[in-house]
Order: sequence, then C-alpha cells, then structure tokens
Amino acid sequence: MKLLILDRDGVINYDSDAYIKSVEEWIPLPGAIEAIAQLSKAGWTVAIATNQSGIARGYYDIATLDAMHARLRALVAEQGGEVGLIVYCPHCPDQGCDCRKPKPGMLRTIAAHYDVDLIECWFVGDSLGDLQAAEAVGSQPVLVKTGKGLKTLTKVLPVNTLVFDDLAAVAAELINK
Repeated sequence: MKLLILDRDGVINYDSDAYIKSVEEWIPLPGAIEAIAQLSKAGWTVAIATNQSGIARGYYDIATLDAMHARLRALVAEQGGEVGLIVYCPHCPDQGCDCRKPKPGMLRTIAAHYDVDLIECWFVGDSLGDLQAAEAVGSQPVLVKTGKGLKTLTKVLPVNTLVFDDLAAVAAELINK
C-alpha cells in the first residue's frame, strides 16, 4: 500500500491563528484538492492527521469538524479522488494526551488502521510539530512552504526533511517517482 499522511490546516486548507471554526472558513489552498485527487487516482491512500484544539477550547464542535471533513471529501470526490482515514486530536496542548502532534499517536492510529509500517510513509506538514511527529515514528518528514511552512523553515528541522512549495509539488514528485 502506498500511504501518504497529511496535516490539514496550512497543507490542504488555509490556516488561521483565530482557528478554522466553520465550513465557510474552511477554504482549500490552490491546487490542494486536485493534488489529493491525483494521488488517489495514482493509487495512493491519502490519510489526514490534524490537531484540532479548537474543540477543547469551545470554538466549534465535532459536528462542525465532521462537516468540514465532509466538504473536503466531497471536493476530492468531484475531482475523481478519495480521502482515506481522517484522525484528529481534540485536546489542548496542556492536556497531556498522546495524540497531539508532535506526539505520534495519530500517526500510529493511521498505521494500525491500514496495517502499514510508517517507515515507508511520508508525512506532510507545515509546522515543526508535524515534522517531529514524522521523525518519532520513522516516517519521512516533508515540509510544505504553505501555511506556517516558511516560518518553520527558519527553525532547526529534523535530519532528511524534504521541502516542497506546496501539496501539488509533493503530489507531482510522488506520482512521477
């Protein structure tokens, strides 16, 4: 199985320091939906691991989050693709869970769901926490320059981190590889 794991905010859709609190605020980045559909049509399973502390903070509820993800799935389906498992951490950073990135709990959940070894997977994110989660499970850390990516580039990145302009560039590399 060819599995690609993506962060959501800043990779697939625009991010906001004020949180994405509604379906109306969930706006895909240019080329991201098409990239997921192209990967899917090329035989890749595309899963998502996303921190969503806005739930614990009371900014939106799980039904709203599910509606955002239904919108994502519908947009990708319109392009002939499919989105795989979506897992999220609803906790605040200080709640001590094992799922919030940079901890690798969500990545392990995806691996167990698909019965795959994460060493063979790429994890694409825009933050240092995303890259650290990938590193913790032996996945290939991949940074995109969208979202917080340019700011993340100024930090010390895990060894062997790959850097791409956006999700479309990641898709092109994997499909043409």
